[in-house]
Amino acid sequence: MWTRHALQRRLDERIFVLDGAMGTQLYAQGFDYGRPFDLLSTTQPEAVRRVHRSYVDAGAHAVTTNTFGANRFRLERHGAEDRVAELNQAAVALARQEAEARPPHSRPLVAASIGPLGQPLAPVGRLRDEDARDAFREQLEALIAAEPDIVVFETFADLRELRIAASTLAELAPDAAWIAFATFTDEGKTLHGHKPEEVVRTMLELGAAAVGANCSVGPQGMDEILERMQRVAGARILLVPNAGFPQVVGGRYVYMSTPAYFGDWAEEALARGVHGVGGCCGTTPEHIRAMVDRVGNRVPTRAGGETTGPRVRAVREADADDEGEPELHSGGWQDSAFEQKLSAGEFVVSVELDPPRTVNAERLVQGAVALRQAGVDAINIADSPLATARMSPLALAVLIQREVDIEILLHVSCRDRNVLGLISETMGAHALGVRHLLCVTGDPPSLGDFPGASAVFEVDSIGLLHLLEELNHGRRANGKKTRAKTSFRLSCAVNPTADDLQAEVERFHRKVDAGARYALTQPLFDRSDLERFLELAKPTIPILLGVLPLRNARHAHFIHHEVPGMNIPEAVRETMNAAGEDGPTAGVEISRSFLSEVSSLVQGAYLMPPFNRVEMAIDILAGLDLRQRAA
Repeated sequence: MWTRHALQRRLDERIFVLDGAMGTQLYAQGFDYGRPFDLLSTTQPEAVRRVHRSYVDAGAHAVTTNTFGANRFRLERHGAEDRVAELNQAAVALARQEAEARPPHSRPLVAASIGPLGQPLAPVGRLRDEDARDAFREQLEALIAAEPDIVVFETFADLRELRIAASTLAELAPDAAWIAFATFTDEGKTLHGHKPEEVVRTMLELGAAAVGANCSVGPQGMDEILERMQRVAGARILLVPNAGFPQVVGGRYVYMSTPAYFGDWAEEALARGVHGVGGCCGTTPEHIRAMVDRVGNRVPTRAGGETTGPRVRAVREADADDEGEPELHSGGWQDSAFEQKLSAGEFVVSVELDPPRTVNAERLVQGAVALRQAGVDAINIADSPLATARMSPLALAVLIQREVDIEILLHVSCRDRNVLGLISETMGAHALGVRHLLCVTGDPPSLGDFPGASAVFEVDSIGLLHLLEELNHGRRANGKKTRAKTSFRLSCAVNPTADDLQAEVERFHRKVDAGARYALTQPLFDRSDLERFLELAKPTIPILLGVLPLRNARHAHFIHHEVPGMNIPEAVRETMNAAGEDGPTAGVEISRSFLSEVSSLVQGAYLMPPFNRVEMAIDILAGLDLRQRAA
């Protein structure tokens, strides 16, 4: 194996480009996530070699072995806990075969991959530290015997677990070369609250040649993490982001960030002082080739030192916990302006609020008061968007409804609850006076704070609509009659910019047939997208247009390149680029102008101010007369 100092010298000589996702490429070959990919090193070795070969051909400077989950605890779920040594050593051999097929001067390193054990440590879980250490030792001994060049610890959300894994390697091979990657939430900390600089200091003390961040977020989400990591003097930093957020297309996960976007980002990251880049979930050989072409032969800006480029915060803002007494209002759902307008065919306006990440919702309640005073008809409350852990949307709905005379449109996601749980949750909402439900399938947990969490998805949004419409008719999903009928007002989401618009329209009609009474679109920026959808779908229910005010150029590029189902026209991105510090003003003006242009085509607007900036929604509505909808 390489020594720590040898790897550090290599990192200082030129930028280091790791390979991309293993699981994504195996999934693309038709292997399902239901079985561990680690088993394929012996059952389908050519499939694994094919992935390594593609990354070697793309110019990657290191190929990581197919051993991320090859520990006893993860393998035990599939009855393969006694195959740890076999699977790890077979995987190293496959990677080495493809690496050594190259001439010595261009031969990539073989990086033995080790991931978390897949069980939380005590006291949160039941896994004792000594049991975790034994499991890591078993896997590491097998890997070391197979003689990889370096070891890579990947996607650790718990610094304590990462410390156990790294210290075990230090005991077994004190001078071995290894890199430690932690994964961070969009708040810039690990799931267990550890700061990036804390991770770096701990790993360097244990002997890491370099430290980095991987997974969880797309390229832009790495910016603040890099800045925090670079506060530790002498640290060599590597960044390995996901290819944005995935969306489901044709029943399969598809990631949105393009290879060209990754190439641009890699060059920016190099300017800010990174020593290496690579790709995690969703990245392909094309992403790696794009980065190699842009930065692969260049020298790091400043070895182990401060970045020479500007420090830019990631496009993210933490929810504030502003104190203050909310203005009190009275009233209920039955006489809401939203209900009356929707029934009468008048133009309605709804604004989306994301529940807070804390237990303090006063700022959002005050925001709802301001929105009501500005003439907004309803508040949409999202259900843990992008699978981030937040306050229950129903709890926030009740808190707002107690203080503000405004309709609540509650998002109900199929991600976290089975049919029993969905019925329980929605019946509770009904009893609390929340009648309007937006039925969504939900974002997969792999996007969010708990990437190892299990998704439910027992039904999708169409199934949920059908389930709730049955309750409206006094029947349960199993056909049994209920003692009372519910009175849910059901709605659905629709994406007029879907890659397969015909399939999206077909699903839209199925949602209408299942009980949706109105639909809310994904954010749009181009009139032609809306007109194309309306012409193809010929909707018979009201359509509320999604409007997302952009905050700045980085926000625009993040939405366009990293968020599934979102498309920002080039002209809009150029306008935001030119706006500079006046980005919020430009974003509001773009939204106001677009809404004014297309309001005659829809029956309402669905405003989604970023980071709960209700003032942006209010500014969009200022000066617009949407009360009279054109015939």
